[in-house]
Amino acid sequence: MAIKFKSQATGDLVMVQATAQAVLALLGKSPDGPGILEPADMAGALAALRGASDEAPKTAPKERSSDPDPDDDRIDPPFADEPVSLRKHAYPLILMIERAQAAGKPIVWGV
Repeated sequence: MAIKFKSQATGDLVMVQATAQAVLALLGKSPDGPGILEPADMAGALAALRGASDEAPKTAPKERSSDPDPDDDRIDPPFADEPVSLRKHAYPLILMIERAQAAGKPIVWGV
């Protein structure tokens, strides 16, 4: 499932649910049901998102088979195991907030 952020100042932004929930929790907002980020609250939201850790979440490394399957034609990209930080996931929302703030328009989700 995904969460769609909307503003009259920008196009829509669709974010996967897990990432959107983490970003909204960082902003002190609930992902359950409709929500709104008013222009007056955007400066604080930007500060919170920009201050988020740039470290990726810690996860257990994936097990890799020592013997490659000769019938497997897949090529794994070299960056497949590189985790992405919440701050980097939130970057499109940061841009959306900046544009909405400049236009004085709110951002809504779940509507």
